[in-house]
Amino acid sequence: MFPAYSVALSALQADSTAIDVVGNDLANLDTTGYKATEVEFEDLMAQSMGAGQNTAQVGMGVGPVCTVANYSQGTITSTGGSTDVALQGSGFFVVKNSDGQTLYTRDGNFQVNASGTLSTATGETVQGWTAVNGVVNPNGPVSDLTIPTGVLIPATATTTMGLTANLDSTTATGGTFTAPIKVIDSQGTSHTLSVNFKQTSANNWSYTVTIPSADLSKGGTTTLTSGTMTFDSSGNLTSPAASADPQTLKITGLADGAADMSIDWSLYNSDGSSKITQYDQTSGVGSTSQNGVAAGQISSVALQTGGLVVATYSNGQQVTVGQLAVASIPNPDGLLSVGNNNYETSASTGAISVGAADSGDRGQIVAGSLESSTVDIADEFTRMLTYERSYQAASRVITTSDQLVQDTMNLIHP
Repeated sequence: MFPAYSVALSALQADSTAIDVVGNDLANLDTTGYKATEVEFEDLMAQSMGAGQNTAQVGMGVGPVCTVANYSQGTITSTGGSTDVALQGSGFFVVKNSDGQTLYTRDGNFQVNASGTLSTATGETVQGWTAVNGVVNPNGPVSDLTIPTGVLIPATATTTMGLTANLDSTTATGGTFTAPIKVIDSQGTSHTLSVNFKQTSANNWSYTVTIPSADLSKGGTTTLTSGTMTFDSSGNLTSPAASADPQTLKITGLADGAADMSIDWSLYNSDGSSKITQYDQTSGVGSTSQNGVAAGQISSVALQTGGLVVATYSNGQQVTVGQLAVASIPNPDGLLSVGNNNYETSASTGAISVGAADSGDRGQIVAGSLESSTVDIADEFTRMLTYERSYQAASRVITTSDQLVQDTMNLIHP
């Protein structure tokens, strides 16, 4: 009779623990990257009673429950956050806590902290590879991903420029058209050059490229280059010929003290077609281009699909400054939860391999998104009701056993 008490008590303890697990899962229903925990029950060794053909085995109850995290893929939800990322597939992000311990997480809710380091919402630093001149080497050792905030990207002087435009073929002799092009000097100062066209006769235009006098230390509007353009009967440029392309402009004595400039003005596309045409359409500019860049500093940082960390500068330039690392873990069931959505390894985790996303068996990184919890509220309530019924049944075993003991005692002492 007395073993029934211990059997029922083991059930009460197991069911109580199982309900605690369900409660924790429900509490983390909205936790980013959280993996639902499943409870596993195991019976205790049975004892044999009787002998021969009348032998009976009576169980000794249920052992302490085991918990196993369900590492199935959570739903990928778009957030639009510039530093939010989610893992689609296997793998974990690599982070370090304040003690320098390496941890692993599926929570990609990252941010740039006050020191410019990419970190989790709870302060762990995100690990990856820092780019050198915009190039990432994912085969090297990982380290904290630090964004070079406050560092200026230097100005780059213009060395090439282009102009796509049409000159109206119906323009009367002596008619003019002017197209502006902005270029950048070595100090990052912008200068607006004027490309001036004047029709001299049918299919013939003269041109000059000038710079404002205020931009030059010696003053006076200076002509940088001049010449004549000839078009064929189809409105295509024939002179200057493609073989003489590009035209070179020389700018010397800039007022701001910047270095002298040499700019190649290309009149033809790479396929040999002319950028400047003469059709019966209003004269106008389609587009202008130049390769100069003004000085600038980081204005925003974004994580891209694939894990690249890209900085956007105030001058419009975008530069890759790093890449997120992803860990491949052979046996995720061996991970131990340490809170803050992080896990640490154990002896059963296996050898961990760190590399770039979408390589080996590592999943893809999806930008502007987060992975939802894998907790299913319907499943959790079903389990909770099952554990509740089991707890009530075990309680009934204890009360029944107690009643039988009382009845037995009454037989001895009526």
